[in-house]
Amino acid sequence: MKKITITISSILLFFISSLAGDLDRTHDITIVDYFTQSYISKCEASPNGKFAAFNKLDWDKEIDGRNSDIFLINLDTKDIKQLTTSKQNETDPQWNNDGELLYFIGRYKEKDNNSPGGDGSKQVWSIKVDEDDLNQITDVKGGIEDYKISADGKFLFYTIHKDHMINEWKELRKEFEADLKFGHGIHKITELWKLDLSNGKKTKVYNKIRYIRYFEISPDGKYAALITDPDEKLITHEGQSNVEILNIETGKVQTLEDKLWRADAPSPYGWLSSPAWSSSSKKLAFQISFDGYPSEIFSADVSEKSIQIKKLKRPNLAYVNGDLNWKPNSNELCFLGDYKARKYVFSVNAIEESDDVLTIGDIAIDDFDFIGSSANILAVQSGTDYAGDLFLHNSKKESERLTKLNPQVDTWKLPQMSIFKWAGANGDTVEGILELPPDYNGDEKLPLIVQIHGGPTSAEKFAFRFWIYGRTAFATKGYAVLSPNYRGSTGFGDKFLTELVGRENDIEVTDILTGVDALIEKGIVDKNRLGVMGWSNGGYLTNCLIATNRFKAASSGAGVIDQTMQWGEEDTPGHVINFMEALPWENPQEFIRASPLYSFSKDIKTATIIHVGEDDARVPATHSKTLHRALKHYIKAPTELIIYPGAAHSVTTYKHRLAKMMWDHAWFDKYLPADELKIKSNLEEKK
Repeated sequence: MKKITITISSILLFFISSLAGDLDRTHDITIVDYFTQSYISKCEASPNGKFAAFNKLDWDKEIDGRNSDIFLINLDTKDIKQLTTSKQNETDPQWNNDGELLYFIGRYKEKDNNSPGGDGSKQVWSIKVDEDDLNQITDVKGGIEDYKISADGKFLFYTIHKDHMINEWKELRKEFEADLKFGHGIHKITELWKLDLSNGKKTKVYNKIRYIRYFEISPDGKYAALITDPDEKLITHEGQSNVEILNIETGKVQTLEDKLWRADAPSPYGWLSSPAWSSSSKKLAFQISFDGYPSEIFSADVSEKSIQIKKLKRPNLAYVNGDLNWKPNSNELCFLGDYKARKYVFSVNAIEESDDVLTIGDIAIDDFDFIGSSANILAVQSGTDYAGDLFLHNSKKESERLTKLNPQVDTWKLPQMSIFKWAGANGDTVEGILELPPDYNGDEKLPLIVQIHGGPTSAEKFAFRFWIYGRTAFATKGYAVLSPNYRGSTGFGDKFLTELVGRENDIEVTDILTGVDALIEKGIVDKNRLGVMGWSNGGYLTNCLIATNRFKAASSGAGVIDQTMQWGEEDTPGHVINFMEALPWENPQEFIRASPLYSFSKDIKTATIIHVGEDDARVPATHSKTLHRALKHYIKAPTELIIYPGAAHSVTTYKHRLAKMMWDHAWFDKYLPADELKIKSNLEEKK
C-alpha cells in the first residue's frame, strides 16, 4: 500500500469571511471572468454528521481545463480544509462508517512509474480528516471504473471493464482484430469485486456477460443492486438494460420483472439509473428517464421472497431529475425535481404515497445528501446572484449558507433577471428567463439574443448562470437575452412536456417566436436586431429558426440538420424515434418535416457561426458540416464553421471554451450590429 504525504498551507476561508456585507457592483463582466469561477460537483456528508466533503473544480490554464480537488468542511465550526492539492483530478469522495476516513478516486501519474497508482490509472485512495497522508487502497492494473464503500466500512466494492468477443464469427474477428473495426461483436463487460479492507483479500462477486452501468451496495451488506446492459454502448442502454439484485454471498442474481418500465411505458427506449437502497435494506428505488416523456421512479420491496415492485406517484408538475436518496430510517424517497424553472429536493412516501417539497425559494439544487441520520439536507445550490455553493436545509425548510466560493461575483454588475411569460402555441402560457442589462431603464430598444436550452427534455433555471452558451455575459454588455422554456421543457407538467412528441420543428418554434413577438410588442427589443443561439437541441432549434429568416445572426452549436441522418449516426437513436414516433422508413415525411434542412431556401440571410466537436457522438459533426456547406456554397449567407479537435458533445478545455465565447461575442457584435451598442470589443479586451 503506497503512502503519499501532502502539504496543506492553511485552513481555507472562502466561506463565511465574505458572507456578510454587500459590496458595490462596479465590475463590468468580461469573457475572462468566466474562468475565475469555482464549481462544486459533489457533496458527501459524513455518517457522524460532523463533516462534509466536496469536489471543488477550478479552471487551470496550465492544464487547459478544470482541476478537481477534494475539500472538507466542519459543519460545526464551518472551517474548510483542502485535502488534495495535485493537478490530477481527485474525485468521488466517499466516507468510511466512522466519519473519520475519506476515500476518493485518484489518477496519479509519476515519471517512470508504470505500476497502478503511479501510471495515471483510476485507483481508490484514502485520507484521514486530521492527517495529510494519502494511502493507496486499490492497485488494479488498468484502473477501476467505479467503487462503493460498505456501510460497515469493512469492504470496498469496485468494478473493472474487460473486452468480450461474441462467439459468432469469432475466429474471423480474432484474425483481423488488429487491422479492422467491427460494428458489433467486440464490446466491454464488467466484473464486480469485493475488497476486504482488513486484509486486502479480493473476491470476484459478479461475472455475468453484462456491462454494469450503476451499482449500489445495500446497508446490510447482503446485496448489490445493479443496472446492467448488454454492452457499453448507449444504444443498448436505452431499452435493453436490466435491474438486477445480486446476493453477494451466494452469487445468485435476480433480474426484476420490467413490465412497469418497458411494456407499460410510453416508449421502449428508457434509461434506467439511480439505484438507491433504504436504510433498512428492504426497499430498492430506481429511476427510468425518457426523451420526451416524464421520468418515473419505482420502489421494489425485497423483504419478501417474491419481490414486489410499484411505480411511485410523482408530485404534481415536478419532473424527476435524479439523485435518488432515501431519508434516513424512513420510507420517504427523496430526489431532485424540476419545478417551474427551479430545482428542488422532493420526497414521496413509498408506502403512503404522500409527497412534499423539502426546499423552497428561487433556487436550483444540483446535488444533495442527508447529514448523518438526521433529516437535514446538505445541498449544492444556485440562486439568483450566486452559483454552486453549499447550503444546509433543516426540516423547517430554513436554509443556511455554508460557503461563498466566488466572492468576486459580489462586485460584478449582474443582469436584471426575471421570469417573462407570454401566450405561446395554442394560446398556452409559456415562460422563460429574461436577462436585461444592469442599467437598463426602458428608454431604448435592445438587440435580442434568444438563448435556447438543450435536451429538449430539460429546462432553463431561474438562477445565476455565467457560462459559454450565452447567459449573463451578453446581457451585461447591452443585449436582452431570452432563454425560453419552450414546449417539451421539464417542470411545467406532463402535458406541456409531452406535447412536443410528434411536433418538433413546429409547436416549440411557435412558442419561441411568440416570445420574441411579445418582447417586441412591449417595446423591449428591436425587431431588426434579433439573434439566436443554442447548443445540442438548442442548436437544432437555432437551425429551425434560421429557416424563418427573422434573425440577423445565429450561433448554432452541435445542432441537428436532418433527422434521418441523426437517427443513423447518433449514439442514442431512441431520442429521434420517440419524437418522430416512427422509424425513418415508417414515416419518412415526418422525418423530413422535422428536419431544418428541408425548410431552407436561397433567401436565407442569417449570418451563422457554427460550432461542433470533432468527435461528437451525440450530434455528429456531419450535421454542422452539412449546414456550413448549405449556407456557404449554395445559399451564400455569411457563415463560419468552427470544429473543436478531440472534443465530444461539449467543449471542455480552457482554450476551446475561450474560443467559443470570443467567436460568439465577435459574431453578434458584428451582425446585430455592434456599432449600435455600448459594447467594448471582446477581441480588443483580450489583446
